[in-house]
Amino acid sequence: MTIDYQDLYVGGGWSQPAGDSVIPVISPATEERIGSVPEGTEADIDSAVTSARIAFDDPAGWAAWEPAQRARALEAFAAQLQERGEETARRVSSQNGMPITLARQFEAGFPAMLLLYYGQLVANQLDDVRPGMLGGSTVVTKSPIGVVGAIVPWNVPQAITFLKIAPALAAGCTVVLKPSPETVLDAFLMAEAAIAAGLPPGVLNVVPGGRELGAYLVSHPGIDKVSFTGSTGAGRDIARTCGELLRPVTLELGGKSAAIVLDDAQLSENLESFFGATLLNNGQICWLGTRVLAPRSRYAEIVDTITALAKGIVVGDPLAETTQMGPLVSARQRDRVEGFIEKGRSDGGRITTGGGRPGDRGWFVEPTIVADVDPGHTIAREEIFGPVLSVIPYTDEAEAVAIANGSNYGLGGSVWTADPERGARFARRIATGSIGVNGYVNDPTAPFGGIKSSGMGRELGPEGLSGYQYAKSIYLDVR
Repeated sequence: MTIDYQDLYVGGGWSQPAGDSVIPVISPATEERIGSVPEGTEADIDSAVTSARIAFDDPAGWAAWEPAQRARALEAFAAQLQERGEETARRVSSQNGMPITLARQFEAGFPAMLLLYYGQLVANQLDDVRPGMLGGSTVVTKSPIGVVGAIVPWNVPQAITFLKIAPALAAGCTVVLKPSPETVLDAFLMAEAAIAAGLPPGVLNVVPGGRELGAYLVSHPGIDKVSFTGSTGAGRDIARTCGELLRPVTLELGGKSAAIVLDDAQLSENLESFFGATLLNNGQICWLGTRVLAPRSRYAEIVDTITALAKGIVVGDPLAETTQMGPLVSARQRDRVEGFIEKGRSDGGRITTGGGRPGDRGWFVEPTIVADVDPGHTIAREEIFGPVLSVIPYTDEAEAVAIANGSNYGLGGSVWTADPERGARFARRIATGSIGVNGYVNDPTAPFGGIKSSGMGRELGPEGLSGYQYAKSIYLDVR
């Protein structure tokens, strides 16, 4: 049975779309159609932005609510999401190939957690009263920035959606969300949760579509802030548009992070964490450490350890409880990844395992390890977004730092060592927005984002909330 929607979520309820085109949803595991939703048009974006603007400008509306009142509304939204958690996980896995056990963590659990976190954060946010150097005092307040255009990718669709809408809604903003065409069924289930929670009309709107529709949303005159997660190329286009419009923007873009194995590391004792930091979600996460830096003194041993890890990964149906790696999201993505693997081979890389397809149905690629990779090779420099690790040798710590920092990207990373204090010292030398020691986890309380070609701005933590607020200074007792 397929899941088919006829209407869009705009203005607090289901609304007939302006056009008659639909977005078909295809399973990456079976290559069969599993559902559809209406494809949004520019007219639908217009309607959604208008609804969001009315909701934001209403003197008694969402932005004017007391923070504690908004927090209670977000608690109700979180509860409705939790009720639909298992179905959310199933839909995401069916659409993008994410293993169901991972989808339960990322897609079923994380969104509600973020709503509760940001609701409480804004409820407890106080004005900052500062004594003036010129006499009097100043009250610094935080106000919602306005109507937000949020554009999210297909790889971790619900978790990334709530990186944006949880702080935005908590701050008092209203949102127009454009989900990726590959993952739309989960976004419409989220809309059902919003309706059941009684979220006020226009506060959240969902209009799916492709890149052109996203560009229209970014440039729309009714948008006050843009938050985008996706490719670096698309991010640069959005940055140009927002720069011209003087429109605030948060960009979380691509990555080519380094997983740096120090010479004292006991990698075989941390294989589960190493898998999570390098190959999670079929290799389809932007912060994964897909460049593995290994000391020459232990290079062969580490290559063998990583190769054995890859060989032992259970590849299969993403809905199966035992699956550790599912298919890639689309045939186009599979072909792209296979092209990088062939490029790595032709540049002189040595494939120690993988490199092929495990079957003739679905868009699967075997977990692939490429050894003897030079830092200048294409597979060591460009984001692949698939289950491919490049293992690069280094001589000493100075060279490891130079190789790690020699990337155009700076989003994630990890350091592996038997001495956590040494790992923390080493981590400070890596030019990146986030890095873990003997693991990697995005914690809701800590800022996440990139430098260089990995973007600008931060999500998560109090920093994620501040991106949806502007500071206002109120001068008191001025003579």
